[in-house]
Amino acid sequence: MVRQEIVVQLKEIINEYLSNTGFDLVDLIYKYEGRDLFLRVFIDKPEGGITLQECARVNTEISMILDEKGIPEQKYILEVSSPGLDRPLTTRKDFLRCIKRKATFFLSEPVNGKLELSGLISGVTEDAVEIKTEQQIVMIPLSKIKKAKQIINN
Repeated sequence: MVRQEIVVQLKEIINEYLSNTGFDLVDLIYKYEGRDLFLRVFIDKPEGGITLQECARVNTEISMILDEKGIPEQKYILEVSSPGLDRPLTTRKDFLRCIKRKATFFLSEPVNGKLELSGLISGVTEDAVEIKTEQQIVMIPLSKIKKAKQIINN
């Protein structure tokens, strides 16, 4: 089976399991590092904030499910973790998790004459993110967001 097909199957199986647990699949990485094959599964809750114990439980359960289904066929190392606070924000769900938090947006096209905006995420619609900058409230179309990152204060 081609690697890309395996990734599609893994995402389907893991998403099906996670949909019944209250967790979201944020990302999945399936790749070799040296001689070892890694399956890295990044999960979060819709409201954010996942514990180490939850990651360990999900790791055990995903491992059993994949072993039962025989996917992938090769020996692999499974890692389940939180994507971390500094991860890029890429989906509508990511922005919903970050309401009332500050973020910086890098845009593919100018919004209000700027290619970079920072502010407090105050709302999310089907196709835009609303932020409060120091000067105004700005609606950023999701289609114009190249990259976004949460601003972490020390």
